[in-house]
Amino acid sequence: MDNNDILIRLRYALDIKNSDMVEIFNLGGVELTKEEVLKILKKSNESDMEAADDDHDTGENEDRIECDNHMLEAFLNGFIIFKRGKQDLKPEQPNKSAQSLKSNENVNNILLKRVKIALALTSEEMLDILAAAGVAITKGELGAVLRKEGHRNYKVCGDRYARNFLKGLALKYRG
Repeated sequence: MDNNDILIRLRYALDIKNSDMVEIFNLGGVELTKEEVLKILKKSNESDMEAADDDHDTGENEDRIECDNHMLEAFLNGFIIFKRGKQDLKPEQPNKSAQSLKSNENVNNILLKRVKIALALTSEEMLDILAAAGVAITKGELGAVLRKEGHRNYKVCGDRYARNFLKGLALKYRG
């Protein structure tokens, strides 16, 4: 699952409007227009062979903007601000501006953590969402996925869990 697919699925699951998508990106520190957001949300061609045969299809696919890790993290951070409001920093608190997404390996972990924070979900609610999508996971396994990278019990979240979590969100929020 690439970053564009994550955004498409998250937007669908939570029924986020295009104008809200632009606002969320802006809150996260990435200035995008509505047209650019629509290009990010454009699905890739299902068959590259068909696109190679027909020059017209290739031109349409070139309009798609690839969502890199920085853009995805900015969206997820903006989503937290959009849902919960801007957090006031205490004077003794350092400004956290370090990027969490250093590699593609932990994208799904960051997705689950940030959506959990934005929607104020408990671990039990996350387990219920995954169960609604047909995935049985223990509280310990979920805790390992939500841990900070580098922790001795940290586990990388696979695409299966992330995909089913987004599917469960769609079932919960869209009916």
